[in-house]
This record gives sequence, C-alpha cells and structure tokens, in this order.
Amino acid sequence: MTAPDLHDGRVLRDLLTAHGFRFSKSMGQNFLLDRDALERIADAAGLGPTAGVMEIGPGAGALTAELARRAGKVVSIELDRGLLPVLAETLGDFSNVEIVQGDALKLDLNALAAEKLPGLTPVVCANLPYNITTAALEKLVQTPCLPRFTVLVQKEVAQRLAAAPGSRTGGAFSLYLHYYMEPELLFSVPRDLFLPAPKVDSAVLRCVRRERPAVEVEDEAWFFRVVRGGFLLRRKTLANSLSAALPELSREAVRSALGDCGLGLSVRGEALTLEDWAALSGALAAAREN
Repeated sequence: MTAPDLHDGRVLRDLLTAHGFRFSKSMGQNFLLDRDALERIADAAGLGPTAGVMEIGPGAGALTAELARRAGKVVSIELDRGLLPVLAETLGDFSNVEIVQGDALKLDLNALAAEKLPGLTPVVCANLPYNITTAALEKLVQTPCLPRFTVLVQKEVAQRLAAAPGSRTGGAFSLYLHYYMEPELLFSVPRDLFLPAPKVDSAVLRCVRRERPAVEVEDEAWFFRVVRGGFLLRRKTLANSLSAALPELSREAVRSALGDCGLGLSVRGEALTLEDWAALSGALAAAREN
C-alpha cells in the first residue's frame, strides 16, 4: 500500500475525511504541508542514527516521516485519539516510529525517553500546537535528559524568546528560557503552508541546553520570583512592579536595592539583562534578611 502524499492539501483532506477526523481549534491543530519546510526543520534538529526523537503532536505524520528518515527512532506523542488510525496508515512503512497516545504535558518525558529510546540521545523536534507553546517549552526545559529541542512555534513568540535579555522585547518566560538554554530563531514558515492556515506566520526555534545556567544565583526559586515580579505590572516601572509582587519588602527597600545595582527608578523589567536580574535578586534577598 502506497502512503498518501501528505504534502498535497486535497489528498490530506480526503485522508482525514475518510477517517472521520475534524480539526480542533482547542488543540491548536495546523498541519504543515510544505516538503521543503518539513525537510529544513528535520535537518535543523541535527539528527543521525544515534538520535532518538520525541515529537509532540505529530498531526498526520508529515514531519514524523522526515524525522524517521534521519533518526534512529521516533516516539510521537499524540493527544487526539482521532489521529491514531490516520498515523497508522501514513507511518505504517516506518519500523522506527512508535506512537504514544497521551498528553505530553502530563507525561514524564525523562521516563519515556529511558523506556522508549534506550541507547539513543533523546532530542525533541515538533510542530508544537500553538495553544500549549509556553507550557510545552517549560516542560522541555525541565526535562534534563534533553540536550536540545527544535520546535515550530508562532513567529512572534519565537522572536520574543530568541531576543537577547535586555533587548526590551522579552519577558519573564524568555528570561527563564535563556537562563537554562541558548535559543536561536532559525527561519520563518509562512502561514499559507499549513492546513488549515493559521492567522499568523510561524518560525523554527532551536534551544540548546547550557552546561550551566547563564548566570550564577544563590537561590533559583527567589531569583525567578523576582523576575516574575518584575513583569507583574508590565506597564509600570520595575520599582512599582516589584513593590507589588514582593509585599514582604518595603518600597524603600526595593528602591534601595535598585540603586545598589546601578538601576534607575524609571527602569522597566524588559531593559534588564540576566546579569542585572542576578545582581538585583541578590540585593533584594539581602534586604529581605535584614
């Protein structure tokens, strides 16, 4: 049996209809059709026979097939049970592909990699559903067995996450990502290459795990609490935002800590580098202890 051409929108629609599948907006389902884009994404993942890929949301399996041609094994995690018979048809010729039905946000990815990808270097490559982008990226960062992940996300999100801290375009999550990973925006993918076409363009983001965090801090939990607090009131100054987020500290203590770090009272959180945040969290920790 010849596998259907997943790069032809009409063929894909007919295939999905034959299996009674309907796209779900709530699941963020947009399937990439373009062969060139799919090949570029798979190539960007840096795969080889010793790589074991975990894919989140395989859709109809177009990217999965490209990954399987390059990696030792691919484990694709699919939440939508309605896609399981579709994937069985489109990926039946690949002996190195295994479909796992479940919620990637709830699965223990470390345990899954150990069980399904023994002896291989686990990496992630995926066209992430838009509605779980931040949660999925956080999950991947918190999966220490993954040295890198390559994901297709909304272009605006990729630009924000790849921007250097202090460039005024980032936020608390982009700082979190840069703390643990080295993110890089690779290339854009136009919206008209998807079925159905989303309302925005996409881009490929590759994140490589740092050997050690980007900056040294004594208390990571406090550091990230300060970072999140700095963006609590996005349109307010950093002093006002931190005063609201850290009620155990007086407004005077917050202002004093900013001054000790060479930061003016009019500065906003997006202007700070990771080094600035590390110094500020240390100064605020000292103020908290006094």
